[in-house]
Amino acid sequence: MDKDIEISVVVPIYNEEDNIQPLLEKVNEALVRRSFELILVDDGSRDKTPERVIQFGGPEVKLLVLNRNYGQTTAMTAGIDAAVGKYIVTMDGDLQNDPSDIVAMVEKLEKEGWDVVAGRRANRKDGMFLRKIPSKIANAMIRKLTGVHIHDYGCTLKLFKREVAKNLGMYGQLHRFIPVLANIHGAKITEMDVKHHPRIHGTSKYGLNRTLKVVSDLALILFLQKYLQRPIHLFGPVGFLCLALGLGTSGYLLVVKLLGNDIGGRPLINLSMILLLGGIQLLSMGLVAEMLTRTYFESQNKTTYVVKETHLGKQQA
Repeated sequence: MDKDIEISVVVPIYNEEDNIQPLLEKVNEALVRRSFELILVDDGSRDKTPERVIQFGGPEVKLLVLNRNYGQTTAMTAGIDAAVGKYIVTMDGDLQNDPSDIVAMVEKLEKEGWDVVAGRRANRKDGMFLRKIPSKIANAMIRKLTGVHIHDYGCTLKLFKREVAKNLGMYGQLHRFIPVLANIHGAKITEMDVKHHPRIHGTSKYGLNRTLKVVSDLALILFLQKYLQRPIHLFGPVGFLCLALGLGTSGYLLVVKLLGNDIGGRPLINLSMILLLGGIQLLSMGLVAEMLTRTYFESQNKTTYVVKETHLGKQQA
C-alpha cells in the first residue's frame, strides 16, 4: 500500500467520453492540495471514453477497462479493490456530483469520528416525476425497513475509511444499499449536504425500469441484514404456521367427512394441501439455508463476528 496517498477517488464510467476532460480538471482542482489517486473504471463503454482518459489523464489517474459491461456495482467494486488511499471516495462520472465537496467530507469524517460520510443532494437537479418522486418513495421505504436513516441512498458521492470500503461485499446492484452494507459491518454513518448539478453531456443511465430491481435488492439486503446467520428463524416460523393451518383445515375436513358430508368438491381441501406442502418446503429451505450458512463461514474460515479493538491490561512490574 502506498502510504503517501490520502484519498482514492473511484469513478465508474460508461459512455462518458464528453465528460472525461472536465471531470479530470474538476477532481484535480478540488484535490490540488491533497495526495490522491483517481481510479476510473470503464464499464465496457462503446464510445471513446477509454481513449479520452488516456489522452487527458495525468500521473494520478489509474484506468481500469473491464472486458464488458457488468453494471455500476461491479465497476465500483473493481475500483475499490484497486484503491490504496487512506480514504476512498465513490462518485459518478457524469459531473452531477461535485468533487469540491470531497475535502469537506474528509474533514467531517476526521473531526467527528465517522466511518462513512454519505452525500445528500440538497438541491437535486433531476426530473420531478421520473427521478425525484420515485427516489423519495424508495428512500423512505429503505429507511423504514432497514433502520438505517440516510435520506439519499441514490447519491453515489460517499466517503469511506479504507477498511470499511474494502469489506462492503457488494454484488449484483447493491451499490444503492452501501449504507446498509456498511451498517451490517458496524460502521458509524452520517450524511451531509452536497452540491448537485444537471447533466450537461451524455444521457442518464437510470430509468423507471430499475424499480423492480431495487425492490428485489431490498429483499436481499433485508435478509443479509437480519437473517444471514440464522435463516431458519425466517423460514421456520412461516413454515410451521403453514403446517399448522394446513393440519387445522385437514382436521376440519376430516370431521366433516366423518359426519357423512362430501368434501371432494370443496376448495378448502386444495388450500389445506397447499399449506401442508408449502410448510414442508419452507422448513426444508430453512434447513438447507442453515447448512449453506455454515459452509459459507467455515469453508473460508470466516467468523460470524468482527473484533473492532483489543485492549490488554497493564503489566505489573
